Amino acid sequence: MRAVPITVTTLAAALLLTACDSGGDSGNDDAKPPSTPSAAASGGCAADGLDAQVGPVSEAPAAGDTGTVTVTLTNKGAECTLKGFPVVRLHADTAVDVPQDPSAPAQALTLPEQGTASFTITYVRGDGGKSVAAKTASYALPNGTGDPVDFDWSYGDVARKDDGAVDATVSGFQQAGD
Repeated sequence: MRAVPITVTTLAAALLLTACDSGGDSGNDDAKPPSTPSAAASGGCAADGLDAQVGPVSEAPAAGDTGTVTVTLTNKGAECTLKGFPVVRLHADTAVDVPQDPSAPAQALTLPEQGTASFTITYVRGDGGKSVAAKTASYALPNGTGDPVDFDWSYGDVARKDDGAVDATVSGFQQAGD
């Protein structure tokens, strides 16, 4: 009679240990590391799947003036999602990161095929002294794939703050169009 409880207990323990297997090192040196989902698999937009139009909403004509440049992205592929903030850099002698606008909300936007979204770069025009003499800029998608996308920066030098940081910010993604 005692054999039944021991057998059941042994069987239960064996099943429990099998179910708890962590999938750790099996001793096979050729084992692949766990893969992370690609942007397409996770629904994130890929930079090469978006058309971009860059243009000023309001240029800063003189030093000390504030200007805005809007980047409008049109999805040319399957539905995808943009989350958070784009990563924007101004390129002069070195690349300078444009910080996120602390008052802008980060949100997730789902773009259907041909759907549009935009983000805005707000900057203060510099006077050439401690300014960033950018000739190009780039943006990268926070949850996307691919290389950063470069574009011409023809809006003049960008001022620096007293602490040396660039006097510019980038907004989060916003729905654009209809």
